[in-house]
Amino acid sequence: MIERAKFNGVDKMLVTSSYLQEAKDVIELCQPHPGLLYSTAGVHPCHANDVYTKTESITSPAEYYAELKKVVLEGKKSGFVKAFGEIGLDYDRLHYAAADIQRDVFKSQLDIAVEVDLPLFLHSRAADEDFGNILFPYLDSGRLARGGVVHSFTGTVEEMKILVDKGLYIGINGCSLKTDENLEVVKHVPLDKLMLETDGPWCEIRPSHASFKHHLAVKNKDENGQPVKKPAQLLPFPTVKKEKFAEGTMVTGRCEPCAISLVAQVVASIKGITEREVSEAAWKNTMDLFHLE
Repeated sequence: MIERAKFNGVDKMLVTSSYLQEAKDVIELCQPHPGLLYSTAGVHPCHANDVYTKTESITSPAEYYAELKKVVLEGKKSGFVKAFGEIGLDYDRLHYAAADIQRDVFKSQLDIAVEVDLPLFLHSRAADEDFGNILFPYLDSGRLARGGVVHSFTGTVEEMKILVDKGLYIGINGCSLKTDENLEVVKHVPLDKLMLETDGPWCEIRPSHASFKHHLAVKNKDENGQPVKKPAQLLPFPTVKKEKFAEGTMVTGRCEPCAISLVAQVVASIKGITEREVSEAAWKNTMDLFHLE
């Protein structure tokens, strides 16, 4: 996967984590690849209940947050942890954690974010009002001067503009490009606030998505001059179903970092500019926010 990413022009990858143990695991994953792999550390809203789950070593939320802060600071010192997250709210998946618990964990982590002084890697799904009510006072007061990115953005043009006005970046991936309404949002994202992502193994661009039907399938042809039938055809790697997996192949339906080139193609097509312009803007924004070496 790493070799495919590098072959397709990916020079830096930010590997996100969703809970305490995963934050430790991701840092360990990054260590053999300095300068290529970096990580985030935080509790995803769908894992908010983890904070209240007692284990042999952690018996209270206070202990959980203390250990999380320790991991973040040690990771920051080592140069691998570049963002605090993925944190936020997800009201589409309340079966994982109730809204009140998500809000409590989000606010508690913003308090930690003030102390660790890292940019935020943010998640917001169907929770725009509560998300802003909790986050914006921290931004407006200057307590979170490093800002952050709202990743995998699927909100409206109006919601996007509010976030940009607060100084936040907007992360675009396959899930951000599903519908015609999504594409209209991308058209209005300022280049100086744009980030590209894959969110692998999720958020691939699919044949049913507006991004594929209106942009990739139209702009790209197969060896017979016909429109391609699926996005994977546009990547220079063999793709097989998971049952037939073999070393060196991509798995159908599993998004990888190498597929970020497809996201760049769509964004460029939507905005009517070159892929180079899109890629250079996203690169600069990413390096500026996360201070990658």
